[in-house]
Amino acid sequence: MKRIKNIITVLFVSIGLFSCSDSYLDVNEDPNNPTEVGAELMLPVAQVYSANTQFANRYTNTLGNMLMYNWSQSDGFSWYYDEFEYQVNATFYDRIFDYSYGNTLKQYQALANLEGAENANYVAIAEIMKAFHMQILVDAYGDVPYSEALQRGDNPTPGYDDAETIYDDLIVKLTNAIAMINNADETAVIPGEDDIMFGGNMTSWKQFANTVKLRILVRQSGMASKQAYITTEMNAIMNEGSGFITNNVAVNPGYLNEEGKQSPFYAAYGLTVAGETQNNGQATCASDYVVQKLINFNDPRIDRLYTLPVEPLTIGHVGIPQGVLNYPADDSWEPEHVSLLGPGVLSSPQQDATIFTLDEALFLQAEAAQRNLMTGDAQSLYESAITASFNFLGAGDASAYYSQSIENVGWNASSDKIEAIITQKWIALNGTNGFESWIEYNRTGFPSDVPVSMLATTPDRPVRLAYPNSEVTSNSGNLPNQPDVFNTKIFWAN
Repeated sequence: MKRIKNIITVLFVSIGLFSCSDSYLDVNEDPNNPTEVGAELMLPVAQVYSANTQFANRYTNTLGNMLMYNWSQSDGFSWYYDEFEYQVNATFYDRIFDYSYGNTLKQYQALANLEGAENANYVAIAEIMKAFHMQILVDAYGDVPYSEALQRGDNPTPGYDDAETIYDDLIVKLTNAIAMINNADETAVIPGEDDIMFGGNMTSWKQFANTVKLRILVRQSGMASKQAYITTEMNAIMNEGSGFITNNVAVNPGYLNEEGKQSPFYAAYGLTVAGETQNNGQATCASDYVVQKLINFNDPRIDRLYTLPVEPLTIGHVGIPQGVLNYPADDSWEPEHVSLLGPGVLSSPQQDATIFTLDEALFLQAEAAQRNLMTGDAQSLYESAITASFNFLGAGDASAYYSQSIENVGWNASSDKIEAIITQKWIALNGTNGFESWIEYNRTGFPSDVPVSMLATTPDRPVRLAYPNSEVTSNSGNLPNQPDVFNTKIFWAN
């Protein structure tokens, strides 16, 4: 246990520096020869990398909340104009690609390379998490390195695999990981406190694997060519019997209100150890669209998602349009007069880094049931998902909210059930997984009235990211042509 605490302490230091090299931190410099340390030290390092990939400043969560017009920029800052102008080029959020391959996936690959029956559960966990992260990369970039990736010195210039082929193989990998857990013999070590996601509960890992499968399958549900395949795989999930996650899935190695040890999202947008609001937290505020949408829905979650102004100049929450160049002369859109990120998403330095929320899992099940991809009551699952969101945010009882006769709130009042599901998912993921909301918008077009930034020169937001400079300079022989980021959709959206 002392060794685990030591490696996590070293990792906390790296979070403060947040260098993409972090080579001094790696518990295995060469994933093909993982001989220096054991699985119990490798796993928590990889899991904290997973948290960073989502929640550190300008990673997937920031990107999605900006592209989905959830967040805007307070007066006095000029930090988000690349996002507002949709400047999606080879440097735009390139850290998502680079950090995922260079840190997060590298660590899980080191874990997956462990041999011996005693490591079966750790290898299964690594394969589940690799699938989780690879789906994110496919959803953002399309074709990416996969079958030749993560070999380090053996192949520093991996080829690119077809996105749909990767998706299919992720289902196979997740199925095999569940089987590996089921078939682990008595010599297999069951993780304990070193598993900072599930505490070694291998049933929870199987449920998480099934939930990642569900996300992958529902993402393809609009493809006529995949219907038989999806039905077969959904039946396999149901027959496997473990079910889906029943709680929020989160990473927490023991975050503290100490320098370099805060939860990554709080460290980026919350208070410093000294109690001062981070500049990011001052710069980042609610958009006018999200505030008005929540007000129109009579949604009490607004108080948990966004603060009331510290020094109000008007009644209620205040959001700002994206892409404002000329702020009001009366300074009424400065941070103290607008709605910043709220206590439901920014609660404490010790808060969990949530990897997958229960509400998202339930919304996925609701959509699958509505599309007849699985058995279940779509309305009940939809309302359970909203309830899970209220619980996550600390917003009280949800029943009065979802009983309203408002389109895209009340089930019976909603003419398009899929639109209602995706719209409510967008609200639930606001602030915690904006990336997933952006991907779901690319798939479905919902919410259907999300505006574009005032600085946009295109009629809609980007549908993908450009390949990063690191690949342009070091892997040009395998790199596909840079796609049209506004029109070349990921395969499941075509």
